[in-house]
Amino acid sequence: MSKPLWTSDEIAAATGGALSGPAFAVGGVSIDTRSIETGDLFVALAGARDGHEFVPQALAAGAAASLASRRVEGASVLVDDTLTALEKLGEAARERAPQARRGAVTGSVGKTSVTQAIRAGLERAGRAHSSVKSYNNHIGVPLTLARMPRDTERAIFEIGMNHADEITPLSRFVRPHAVAITTVGPVHVENFPDGEVGVARAKAEIFAGIEPGGVAVLNADNKWFELLAEEAHKAGATVRSFGTGKDCDAQLVDFAPEPGRAVIKARLHGKALDFPILQTGFHWGPNSMAVLLMLEALDVGLDDSLAALGAFEPLAGRGAEKLVKLAGGLFTLIDESYNANPISMGAAFASLGARKTGGRRIVALTDMLELGAEAPAFHAGLAGPLEAAGVDLVFAAGPLMKSLWDALPPTRRGGYAESAAELAPLISAAVGPGDLVMVKGSNGSRAGAVAAALSALDVRSGETG
Repeated sequence: MSKPLWTSDEIAAATGGALSGPAFAVGGVSIDTRSIETGDLFVALAGARDGHEFVPQALAAGAAASLASRRVEGASVLVDDTLTALEKLGEAARERAPQARRGAVTGSVGKTSVTQAIRAGLERAGRAHSSVKSYNNHIGVPLTLARMPRDTERAIFEIGMNHADEITPLSRFVRPHAVAITTVGPVHVENFPDGEVGVARAKAEIFAGIEPGGVAVLNADNKWFELLAEEAHKAGATVRSFGTGKDCDAQLVDFAPEPGRAVIKARLHGKALDFPILQTGFHWGPNSMAVLLMLEALDVGLDDSLAALGAFEPLAGRGAEKLVKLAGGLFTLIDESYNANPISMGAAFASLGARKTGGRRIVALTDMLELGAEAPAFHAGLAGPLEAAGVDLVFAAGPLMKSLWDALPPTRRGGYAESAAELAPLISAAVGPGDLVMVKGSNGSRAGAVAAALSALDVRSGETG
């Protein structure tokens, strides 16, 4: 029988807490009663509502015990502060698994997809552990560590930030042997007085916890490469580069999108590679190079790495495709609704422009958020890439997207609305058989509602058989 993830004695020792009630063992750690699994430890965190209020609900859902700062129903380990205790539990998980090779990923775009693609490779190579969803902040990172089994061989963590000094403590929790920065661009710039260079320096904080002799995987095509490489060297890391240049350790030679997939030609340390992936966005060219270098640094063989990339499917809202059946035929829906910024918008448009289609190229766009004072200019600036990609119709929603709408020629204007909810029926009425339709915007501007409305047009949705 396998060992439990944690016993109550281990939790008390790691956190400095005291057992209340009978001894227990748990198989998981949770902070959300909606996702509790039988046998979990429920951590009662403070938040908009005090997590202690939800302990009875967690127990009813199957939790074995709780980590709490006051006496609660059921068995528990009592601590002074539950967030601090969760951090200590994560550190203890890291220290009891010294054999585990740990990696960490950050970047202005692509970090969740790259993290999950790396995870796919790690799982092929042995006992693996990783972040779920976008658990990349001051709660998500220690939680992911606390969930790491003691026999883990390799692990990958996503690390995010909105402000300076947020990544440093998270990197020190993970103490990665390899890190990747996918790219740096104008994302969260409204939180940095020095703009994009501040974002670059904040991303470089990922080197703060890197293990001696660790590997830093960096994007040589990004304008902040030299700054990041210098910071990596200061931390004692070995830099491995990816990009289109011949001097890159992982060089992207060609990216050829096809319906539902793409074929990549590359050179890894000079060795020619040719392999397919189940992605169509151009950003998956450099992303794949980063994944290969990270898997290499985490001791995964090339065959496993290529197999993992070849089988890795787009995540929901991050490029997933669907053929939607209308009464007169099919159109292709590309769902990029989870997030957006000027970098990812440009890459998405270029990918769309490279695709062959028997109909029109149509985009539905909602506001890009957290761009600061330059937000209107960033939105208006999308007109050029849209034209270059040969996009036929643009549907736009939100006060910031009004700047793009005003910059578009009348022939490219499909429809404008104040909100995503109001835009959905406009584009739903306009799409037709053969069209190639992309939805993209920041999650906070509700681009997903537009994608959902287009998906719901499928006349097969009520069929059974």
